Parts: sequence; structure tokens; C-alpha cells
Amino acid sequence: MSISQWERLLKNTGIWNGSFTEFSSEGKQLKDRPSQLTLESLNENKVLKLTLIRDHKPAIVKEFTHLNRNIFLFEDGHFAKGSQQFSPYGIFAAEYGFMFDDRRCRLVQLFDIKSNLESVILIREYRQDSNALERSMLSIEQLEGDWVGEAQTLYPDWRTTEPYSTCLSVKKHGDTVSQTLTTPEINITSEGKIEGNTITFSQGNLDIRLLLLPDGASSTTPLLIKQREAFFVEFGWLVEPNKRFRLIRQYDPEGRWINVTLVTEYKQV
Repeated sequence: MSISQWERLLKNTGIWNGSFTEFSSEGKQLKDRPSQLTLESLNENKVLKLTLIRDHKPAIVKEFTHLNRNIFLFEDGHFAKGSQQFSPYGIFAAEYGFMFDDRRCRLVQLFDIKSNLESVILIREYRQDSNALERSMLSIEQLEGDWVGEAQTLYPDWRTTEPYSTCLSVKKHGDTVSQTLTTPEINITSEGKIEGNTITFSQGNLDIRLLLLPDGASSTTPLLIKQREAFFVEFGWLVEPNKRFRLIRQYDPEGRWINVTLVTEYKQV
């Protein structure tokens, strides 16, 4: 499995020009920094060299010969990584990356020492010398409708589920949104309040914040991670009007990371 994971990582090689854009938990843009990330394989693909330049400052250079346990990749090179254990006394973070044609879209979700959502960083990247275009700001209207898809879940012990079906129904009612998620094992309906480019859902004792972001991206997290409460964090990317990717990391009531799921879904027209 580790060899397969390494090969999936190598699908991300190339020179990627882009930007790091930071948003507050209320969806307000805070910073925007140009970037160039170079990922190159060396020594017959046994070494991966990373060179990152941001704000025209000195480059950050790292070399990798193996993957640690906090990153899991899917067949097309999509990945999710982050804290394996939530602690109320530490900083919690999650990172995701999608690949599609000559584009990559990544997201980092950051929580502060008190477990409040602090900010998210959207990283939009384009393969150098390509004609790849950025997508529009994600809107509720783009999400509204019925989405039918296929999901696959990876576990920390490398177990992988067979693909299974998903259905997500999103409906707007004035300044609220209702959504129903159905899989072979769950059926969940929730309602959220729209404020600007945010939607806030109440799920049990948790307030869940969905941020609508540029380039068709979305971030979904608790506003506050609570002790002894299961939770999830999610990154979505609308790559075509009727096609969307989602990556979801789930944590149990003890704060342990239990799995990561990739959903590829299509809007029904």
C-alpha cells in the first residue's frame, strides 16, 4: 500500500504557479500571497523534492523519501492530511489537495489553541505554461439541486472500502438552506442560515460553518471543536457546473482520526 501511496503522490509533480489566500472564519479575505511550488522526482522516483516560494521570499526546500502516517492519497492524486488526534490543549489543522486537468486546488483549515476555527487558507495552483483557468466564486445556486455520486473511504490501517453510492440534496429557502445526505449507512438532514458567503448549520451540539470560496471551493468545519464530541472537516471543489469533489476527514468522540472519504458527485439535470 505504501508503494501505491507514493505513486499517487508522484502524480502531483510539476511546477505550480498560484497563490495562498487566507480567509477568516466569517469568510472575509485577510491576505493574498503569490506562490510557486515545484515538485520534482529524483533518483528514479525514489526522492521527491519540494521547493516553495511565497511572497518572493527565500525558497523553502524539502526532500522526501517516504510518507508519514498523516497523509493519505487517492488514485488520481487527491490527498488529505492533518492531525491524527484532536487535543483541547494543542493546535488542530487539516490540509487537502485536489488535482483536475492542469489545476490543483488545496485548502488548509486552522484552529487556535482554544479549538476555535481561526482561518482557512485557499491555495489555487496552475501548472506552468498551461492554459488552465480559475473558476468563479462558489455560490449557493451552484450547489442547489440533487447530487448523485460515488465515495471511497480509507482507514488509518490502510483498509479501503469498495466504492459506495451517495446522494446529496440541497435546497434554498430564502435565507436558509436545507440539505439531506444519504449513503447506504446514513440519512442526515440539516438546515443552515445564510450570511454573506457563509452558511452555518446546527448539528447536535455543534455549529458547522460552510465557507463559499473563490475557484468553486468550499470549506466545512465546526466553529468550535468540543471535547467528547465526534466531528468532521471537509473540503469541496466544483470543477465543472455538474461535477464536484469532496474530501471528508472524520474524528470519533475521543478525538481520534478514524477515516478519510473522497466523494465524486454529479448534479442531476
